[in-house]
Amino acid sequence: MPRLRSLLAALCLALGLPAETRAANKYLEIPPEADVRASPAHHYANMTNAEAFAELDRRKIAYEHATPPRPGVRAPIRLRGPLHGVHIHSSLPPAERATTPYEILDARLALVLDDFCALLARHDIVEIVHFTMYRLPSGRSEDPDAPQMRHPGGMAIDVGGLRKRNGQWLSIGPQWPPAIGARTCGQGARTMPSRSARELVSIVCEAADLRLFHFMLTPHFDDAHADHLHLEIKPGSKWFLVN
Repeated sequence: MPRLRSLLAALCLALGLPAETRAANKYLEIPPEADVRASPAHHYANMTNAEAFAELDRRKIAYEHATPPRPGVRAPIRLRGPLHGVHIHSSLPPAERATTPYEILDARLALVLDDFCALLARHDIVEIVHFTMYRLPSGRSEDPDAPQMRHPGGMAIDVGGLRKRNGQWLSIGPQWPPAIGARTCGQGARTMPSRSARELVSIVCEAADLRLFHFMLTPHFDDAHADHLHLEIKPGSKWFLVN
């Protein structure tokens, strides 16, 4: 078993996976290339800037270009309206949201969030509160102005809670008890203790079935994700992870 873990870790490193997945995560999925290319995650993540902006305009999504441009974000924007009736914003006070960098995202992430919000609308969700989308790299980069991945590239969102039309909150921290290493979706998935937790898991697994995101990290992943869902798309990725 230790040898198998080492081989899997080496494979993850060779594929260029994020550091947290290099520990041979058993939920890592590498589908056939045709399935990868057919996924929304792949389609959106690999768009050119021109393609992403054209699709935003075609869908009549309300946005504005972020100024000044953020280092590392290829197509930085701010959303200026709901997606499928779902408002997306940070946990900061309303007066700070128009200028905080945490509200910036790449146009590609906006497109996948548009699909995600169509799913959320079917659950009668009207609001997403996140902790961050864009944020500066935590360490030094050889070229901080070069396109980045994950949060430094505006390609990920950390969702803290979802509000339903009736005012009910689905909050990850209070309602999703952590169980590191548990299976989230599919056969052998963990049975959640409350209706709210079960709906949160259902939303994650529905999004996973649609392959909206390459990486979906939950409180089952590690202590750092005990209070949010990390949802990410990544250009060039050939793998998916729900944990």
